[in-house]
Amino acid sequence: MTQEYLAKVTDVNVSHISNIETNKVKVSLTLLVSICNAMKVTVDDILGNEYKAPTTAFETELLNTVDKIDSSKKEQLLRIAKVL
Repeated sequence: MTQEYLAKVTDVNVSHISNIETNKVKVSLTLLVSICNAMKVTVDDILGNEYKAPTTAFETELLNTVDKIDSSKKEQLLRIAKVL
């Protein structure tokens, strides 16, 4: 499947498809669905590996705890985690 074909069926410029493919621009949900339809795949097929759900009770508890922290402390926590 070519960029030209995807551009034509999704009604966008070829350069926009190229920019999406090279991660230079973000794709809208509407366009993502159109691209998936053209490729005969689901959005799940495309994004399935992008989201990692917590797999253990520990990970779930950790994420819930971090969720409650204000954003400035989250930045501090991230810096600490990267050092560890």
